[in-house]
Amino acid sequence: MPSDPKVADFAPNAPQLTPYDEQHAVTYMRLLDAEADNADWREVARIVLGIDPTLEPDRSRRTFESHLARAKWAVRQGFRHLLQRGWPKSEQ
Repeated sequence: MPSDPKVADFAPNAPQLTPYDEQHAVTYMRLLDAEADNADWREVARIVLGIDPTLEPDRSRRTFESHLARAKWAVRQGFRHLLQRGWPKSEQ
């Protein structure tokens, strides 16, 4: 798994985990940790997503919101599917 995969402007919204989700599991965890710590979304966008909110305010906000929503979905539903089927063999 790439240690710092490129972040798309929008996270997937498929009803199952996607390869993108699997590649960004660490990103999702970092977003959830930041939310639990009440971190400012702009700081999170800059550090976790690699988008400067000063230069790209709209893009950074929508990317942050999209990925945080997907992270919450993954915790509630998505990773349950991953645990049931196991991590992809190519990633072990």
